[in-house]
Amino acid sequence: MKNRKLEIKPSQKKLRPSNLVQTIERVTSIFDTLSQYPQSLSLGDLSKKIKLPKGTTHRLLSSLAYFDFVRQDPLTRNYFLGFKLVDLGNLMLDQLDLRNVARPNLIYLAEKVQETVHLVIRDTDEALYIDKVDLYPRRAGLQMVSRLGARIPMHCCSVGKVLIANLPGEEIEKIITSRGLPKRTKNTITNRDQLREHLAMVKVRGYAVDNEENEKGVRCVAAAIKNEKGQVIAAMSISGPTARITLEYIHAALKDEVCKTALNISRQLGFKGE
Repeated sequence: MKNRKLEIKPSQKKLRPSNLVQTIERVTSIFDTLSQYPQSLSLGDLSKKIKLPKGTTHRLLSSLAYFDFVRQDPLTRNYFLGFKLVDLGNLMLDQLDLRNVARPNLIYLAEKVQETVHLVIRDTDEALYIDKVDLYPRRAGLQMVSRLGARIPMHCCSVGKVLIANLPGEEIEKIITSRGLPKRTKNTITNRDQLREHLAMVKVRGYAVDNEENEKGVRCVAAAIKNEKGQVIAAMSISGPTARITLEYIHAALKDEVCKTALNISRQLGFKGE
């Protein structure tokens, strides 16, 4: 999966509060900017990008570094995101009942099919990866480069298609309008009518396929995870290189495996249907 730079901006649906604390806004801007430059940024470059004086930026960075929210290279003096954010992110993910319930199932499936397995939720109009099991990182062939916290558009990945296939038509249109249908590979669906027709098929058959639509050389098959009310709350997928995951293999075996595992997780979450 190709990684999208993680941004810590507020959801487009949230209204800006009239009492927004300026320091929090500035700190968020620092996190957002540093997340887009994993090779680090100098104090001068960072201050220009967040449009603050160097002195103000330095004071904020000094405080953030003290609490390990940012770190500074001792040689270049450039700044990176700190490991405290990783700790907090992992704590948040561990608190998700969904992730705790799903984890043993993901491991079981990864062991059975010997491919990468992902757990994904919808965050506004993007697919957000919240868990990943890759038990065979050294297997010959293309490896997944997805990571926890990665976000990708809904229309070009199997998990995204599963997440939105059961939404009302107007909600799907909002997502398409908000994000558009950017072309990631030559196989990406970029036509609205074609995507609507494709999502209708996904809804009927209960699983979705990403046929090199997000990343060349990678195929995925995904199924929906539902809560006790029958609402789609997440999706899980099996992903791997096209050399191993052929379309024939998906339709003959992998779709059944991912659907069965997704249903098992759903039932553990209280879902009573099929």
